[in-house]
Amino acid sequence: MTASGTGPVIVVAGPTASGKSALAMEIAEAFRGVVINADSMQVYADLRVLTARPSEAEERRVPHRLYGVLDGDEKCSAGRWRELALAEIARAQASGLLPVLCGGTGLYLQTLMRGIAPVPAVPAHFRAAATALHAQLGGPGFHARLAERDPVMAARLHPGNTQRLIRAWEVLEATGRSLAEWQEAPRTGAATGLDFLSFTLLPARDALYAACDGRLMQMVEAGALEEVRALVARGLDPALPVMKALGVRELAAHIAGELTLEDAIDRAQRETRRYAKRQMTWFRHQMVDAMRIETGYGAKYSTSPRDEIFSKIRQSGLTARV
Repeated sequence: MTASGTGPVIVVAGPTASGKSALAMEIAEAFRGVVINADSMQVYADLRVLTARPSEAEERRVPHRLYGVLDGDEKCSAGRWRELALAEIARAQASGLLPVLCGGTGLYLQTLMRGIAPVPAVPAHFRAAATALHAQLGGPGFHARLAERDPVMAARLHPGNTQRLIRAWEVLEATGRSLAEWQEAPRTGAATGLDFLSFTLLPARDALYAACDGRLMQMVEAGALEEVRALVARGLDPALPVMKALGVRELAAHIAGELTLEDAIDRAQRETRRYAKRQMTWFRHQMVDAMRIETGYGAKYSTSPRDEIFSKIRQSGLTARV
């Protein structure tokens, strides 16, 4: 699928805890829209609380799509999400609704708007060899080994990002070229006929970090620990994406008696802040055409850019109902 109809599509992007969901819902309410998930973890049904999926009450306020649609034993790639998103965009437009994409997975949004990088298919034995080497060296050691051969990709990746580190290594081994080179090659399959109007929430770092810390505490109080306990009980492959959701590893360690709850929360908060920092860097450098909102959105932030955002949407020709 290379197209999904014609017309405007709103994109609300930004780091975790920046208030994307609240903004997307307000836009959808005001402009008769449907919110379409663009977060790689919120596609899974297992972790509503820990991945900050919209609540059932919020989903009743406006239509939401692609939230909790996959089981934890499945893998969702950027290409697979793109096909799902294009179908939902077409369905929304056919119903006279405004598609409002919402999420912090920049690769997903980039794949939809710019197309797919022409990375060749990698034979399975390269992935197996890379996975074995990672297990042997550990995250930091594997990252250091990658840095020796592919400093560009190593600089882009955190030592704890196992999936992407292995991907960078297997592509290098299979093709003899850095994944960075493939990603910079001309892309194919960009969505055509769509007019993307993008907003990127970029809160001040201190405010964002405070929001990250506070939200994780709220998640634990709302049942995140029970979610992780149920997920661990399934005995899923640790390499599956859902098992790498923020907070899963730390809370699972507490459940196993390896960490106190206080230590687990502290570590999960730290990893969340680090992830938010990487997201901020990515959005600043990659979504250059988006309207940058230098604050977060919602009650946890002191200012609201609502009027500025709604004015920009109206300038595009869309009419609000409120």
